[in-house]
Amino acid sequence: MTDAEVAREERARGIDVVAQVLPYIWPPGERGIKVRVVIAMAALVMAKIVAVSTPFFYKEAVDALAGDTPDSGTVLALGAVGLTVAYGGARLLNILFQQLRDVVFARVAQRALRKLALRTFQHIHALSLRFHITRKTGAMSRVMERGVKGVSFLLRFLLFSIGPLVLELVMICAVLVTLFDVRYLLVVVVTMIAYVWFTFAVTEWRVRIRRQMNNHDNEANQRAIDSLLNFETVKYFGAESREAERYDGAMQQYEGAALKTAWSLGAINIGQAVIVNAGLVIVMVMAARGVSDGTLTVGDFVMVNAYMMQVVAPLDMLGFVYREIRQALVDMGEMFGLLGQPADVLDKEGAAELAVTGGAVALDDVHFGYDAARPILKGVSLSVPAGATLAIVGATGSGKSTIGRLLFRFYDVDGGSLTIDGQDVRDVTQQSLHEAIGVVPQDTVLFNDTLLYNIAYGRPEASQTEIEAAARAAEIHEFIMALPDGYDTQVGERGLKLSGGEKQRVGIARTILKDPPILLLDEATSALDTETERDIQRALQRMGRDRTVIMIAHRLSTVAEADKIVVLDAGQVVEEGTHEALLAKRGRYAELWDYQRAEKVG
Repeated sequence: MTDAEVAREERARGIDVVAQVLPYIWPPGERGIKVRVVIAMAALVMAKIVAVSTPFFYKEAVDALAGDTPDSGTVLALGAVGLTVAYGGARLLNILFQQLRDVVFARVAQRALRKLALRTFQHIHALSLRFHITRKTGAMSRVMERGVKGVSFLLRFLLFSIGPLVLELVMICAVLVTLFDVRYLLVVVVTMIAYVWFTFAVTEWRVRIRRQMNNHDNEANQRAIDSLLNFETVKYFGAESREAERYDGAMQQYEGAALKTAWSLGAINIGQAVIVNAGLVIVMVMAARGVSDGTLTVGDFVMVNAYMMQVVAPLDMLGFVYREIRQALVDMGEMFGLLGQPADVLDKEGAAELAVTGGAVALDDVHFGYDAARPILKGVSLSVPAGATLAIVGATGSGKSTIGRLLFRFYDVDGGSLTIDGQDVRDVTQQSLHEAIGVVPQDTVLFNDTLLYNIAYGRPEASQTEIEAAARAAEIHEFIMALPDGYDTQVGERGLKLSGGEKQRVGIARTILKDPPILLLDEATSALDTETERDIQRALQRMGRDRTVIMIAHRLSTVAEADKIVVLDAGQVVEEGTHEALLAKRGRYAELWDYQRAEKVG
């Protein structure tokens, strides 16, 4: 793709981004916000009218002091002092209108930022597990952060800089051609065209450098977050220097791009200064000659200078604003690209709420693969009656945990069906499905908050009494009460201040508090020592009473009491039955059982 094609594509993307932002400024059905926008725009126009009128008072005051004032009644009445006061009053009025604009529009801008940030946050949560396991969380958070900041900048400068700048320049040009002659207008127009062309051309080049800088920034941030999240692993392998080198390598690339950005900024500032000052000098020389030959007054010379300053100031701002708007569009483009990422799993239009009458779960000829070229489940059929316990066992990679992910609808099946009480999970809302299933995973991940918050996450509206009852059922209440801060104890990021068994008990407690009719235990005790596993297994058995329980397990000793055991091998059901019946068969289950017993004895 050529540079011209890239530029066209970027312009089209920029227009699309602006089009997506505009509804947040002029939201349908929100009259109060629209009124604020209208008032802010009116204040903006008034500020520009006052700004363009102000040099008139300046000119008349200078002429009055120089004795060049015509015998005008208004001028004679005001005098030099009165004109000076009027000049100061006009400047003050201009500032007042600008402040009124900012104050009135602040609610519009902040509301737009909040709505857009919320939309992005909700969309990220709506994306499938497939998306999240392939994305870097640190880089994604930076994209969101920069995108929201970009919207803030765009709202502030697109509305209050570019539009007002054009209005002010048009008004100044009209004044110059009316009060002086067309030569002044030609110089100003040529100066503006040269300035704008130079600024836009160099900025396009700088944007490409800035995009590289963003990529290196994302990479450095991701490496830092990844390393800090794996703090213990880094320590285990004495890899502090290795991690520092990886981080410094990313920062070195960022440094190179940042230096190019700084050098290009210096180049663009110098070029802009040359163009602007050339135009200013030419106009002032023309005005000075007019004063010399008597066609202009000293006040006219001052007024021309004042108008040129009003042209120069916004042009200088234009360079900065355009650069920042282009960068904001790049940042926002990344965020809107994230918003444009489709979710793999969506509710059907008019999807009904899941009605759990008993909690019977059935898989009928289910086919599924994370990658089409690598199928995981190959025609799996199994069922668990309401209130019964089904255990799914098998070697690593046989597809056990995949069934749990399909039940929770992290993914949709490629073929066959998965039903709860006869209702296909694809036909019901995800919210109602998630409310009906409680999950205790192999590694419970906790929020960096209190124990109370983490347990109450299962049902936020629960009372303190209900939370403590759930903790007792999970056999962790006594442990919590022995802590200095009790339920207000902070657990640290990902719950690292707790042991594996303590985290699992917190996970069980919040699932008990949720009180779901269907329970999914995904290797819930496989990472624990034997004694802790026995204690937690007892808590899980109590929690499973009067519920439909699906246990996904590697250790067969934890599933011996299940009503039915299904053995998976290479994505297919090879055996099913009770523990005793499967042992009597002397098949795959018996083989795994004998192997684990021998391993335990050894």
